[in-house]
Amino acid sequence: MSSFLVPFLFFSLLVSSVFSDQAAFSSHLLPRPLILEYPENSVETLQTQLRQFDADELTLQCTSWRVAGEANNLNPWKTIPDECLEYVRGYVNGKGYLVDLQRVADEAVAYAKGLQLQGDGKDVWVFDIDETLLSNLPYYKDHGYGAEVFNPVDFDMWVDKATAPALEASLKLYQQLLDMGFKIILLTGRSEAQRAVTEQNLRSAGFQSWDRLILRATEDHGKLAATYKSEKRDEMLEAGYRILGNSGDQWSDLLGWPMSTRSFKLPNPMYYIS
Repeated sequence: MSSFLVPFLFFSLLVSSVFSDQAAFSSHLLPRPLILEYPENSVETLQTQLRQFDADELTLQCTSWRVAGEANNLNPWKTIPDECLEYVRGYVNGKGYLVDLQRVADEAVAYAKGLQLQGDGKDVWVFDIDETLLSNLPYYKDHGYGAEVFNPVDFDMWVDKATAPALEASLKLYQQLLDMGFKIILLTGRSEAQRAVTEQNLRSAGFQSWDRLILRATEDHGKLAATYKSEKRDEMLEAGYRILGNSGDQWSDLLGWPMSTRSFKLPNPMYYIS
């Protein structure tokens, strides 16, 4: 074997190995679950630990718990820890929540201003609705700020009132994106049966001129939110839309394939949707 052929064969094997490793990695890259399944007793363990802290330490621990949730580092949860009820109540009713919402909106505006839109009506920003455009805080004030197990019947009765207020930072962002020339698509986990009350609530809260409002059809019920929303984004791409931005309060609003060019996670310590 010639002296030239040996290094050439070695290089070929190396390249083949690298690309095969990349292919194996890519197959798991998107969608990649960021949440691990933990034993059911992990919640009980956390609550036991929280009961051991004094007031100042409990605030620190509940802050840490909230940040871990926003970073998608918590296991799936059904209710907030009982010991963090007062913390969550204070956060969502206080200035911190408003500042955090405004921070997300400011970053979204800065990103959007740096884009060059094509001007063909296909540049899209996707918004979730609940805790993204509309606030259900009046409902959760009566239901323990997430300390109670979610009751879909009670929540649907609230939705039917069509009185949820706008999140002001999101309303301003929404209007700025329209002024920049974005098409707005609303993608919600609400049922198709709630279309009329949802449209009524959105308009009364100040939201206008969306391009499409997508709700769960009969065939979408029973799907995980991440699956359902990924499928709808895929349909947008097939229709020729370019999804340049996506705003939602749940990771399931944002993860999965296809993803938007950039996604913006709004804070929500009251509930988790997979």
